Amino acid sequence: MVVIEEIPKTSKGEVRVGFHTHIRGLGLDEKGRAKKVADGLVGQEEAREALGLVVEMVREGRMAGRGVLIVGPPGTGKTALAIALAKELGEDTPFVALGGSEIMGSPRKSEVLMQAMRRAIGIRIKEKRKVYEGVVKNLKFKMVRHPYNPYVKVPREAIITLETEDDEKELRADEEIAYQLLQLGIRRGDVIAIDADTGRVYKIGRAKSKEEESSGIKLIKETELPKGPVFKETEVVHTLTLHDLDTYYAAQQAPLSLLAGFGPESVSDEVRKQVDKLVSEWLKEGKGELVPGVLFIDDAHMLDLEVFSFLSRAMEKEFAPIIVLATNRGMAKIRGTDEVAPHGMPLDMLDRLLIVRTRPYTRDEIEEIVRIRAEEEGVKLSEDAVKKLGEIGEQRSLRYAIHLMQPARIVAHRKGREEVKAEDVEEVEKKFVDVKDSVRYVEELKDKFL
Repeated sequence: MVVIEEIPKTSKGEVRVGFHTHIRGLGLDEKGRAKKVADGLVGQEEAREALGLVVEMVREGRMAGRGVLIVGPPGTGKTALAIALAKELGEDTPFVALGGSEIMGSPRKSEVLMQAMRRAIGIRIKEKRKVYEGVVKNLKFKMVRHPYNPYVKVPREAIITLETEDDEKELRADEEIAYQLLQLGIRRGDVIAIDADTGRVYKIGRAKSKEEESSGIKLIKETELPKGPVFKETEVVHTLTLHDLDTYYAAQQAPLSLLAGFGPESVSDEVRKQVDKLVSEWLKEGKGELVPGVLFIDDAHMLDLEVFSFLSRAMEKEFAPIIVLATNRGMAKIRGTDEVAPHGMPLDMLDRLLIVRTRPYTRDEIEEIVRIRAEEEGVKLSEDAVKKLGEIGEQRSLRYAIHLMQPARIVAHRKGREEVKAEDVEEVEKKFVDVKDSVRYVEELKDKFL
């Protein structure tokens, strides 16, 4: 049973920010042309426009039997583009990311892939629910130490102020809701709804703001400030994945599964067939709407022939997500064989894929990405710090430059400043080396390493 209480006002707190939380879409105009900076993306116009065409094909139901392959050097935004593709299809579009090593490291590769595919296919359902709905005016988390890891903090509760044109309420929510607020990246200005019975949080959009319009960085879809009371009965749209339904129906049959020798979390092919039949009925009766999500597999060159065969068959199925592969390899051996092929993939698999290229970022693009990440992570950078990080990103790597921002913020804070300067970046650059310096160090002292 979730707990939501109305309480007096409090101030906003900070939340942890993931590496790609700033991605909101592909940043295309009404003609499908990529804007230089939009929706959290910078540059890569050719790749973004190509993925925009993929979005149109998906909406028209013309992606059957096809997948997407994103190729490019490390640090050129391949994962960001896959996330942007999912966001462009809709905020509730399921996105599942796997690494090639995760699949190949499992003794049950086909089961891992099957579960990932069904997590990436959603069913959109509409129903009337009692909710707390409004724009987030303030948000604060009460953090406590993790019971099993004292170096990690987890939310105990959230204090959130929701506002409409006519009403305002401040709520105290339990840890279940607090986790959802963190996972969804909820912050001030977002319009959300919280189910009063289940505690499920829905991210509706972002309230229109002159401040964000002037920044040139388009975030999630804009929406008007809600009207009426914060607590109301309204139509809620939520998305369940096929895997959610699989596990639900498997749990109903758990006693029989245990007698048959399966584990309590096993999902049989028979259960999946029952779910597929049920979903087909929902679609025919108009009770639900299919939401094809994105299954993103990074380091696809690590996959073997068995996995490629599975993916080829999966693309032909009635319920199939958009399969997006990514690799930074050129000519490479297909895993488990002596055959060398482009990107380490069989030619018959490559024939099924629309191939999209990414290119190295320019210095100006790197600086713009640094500014976006700094805004997202709440780091104030001086212009000389941005230039310095841009230089580091160009000479070393974009990831390394972004990794230096938070240590530089701490150094500036110790010196009594909120703004990070170039000297702070230079100081942490000496303390944290990049991959090339690390390799060089090992080579210099190779006789002393074990």
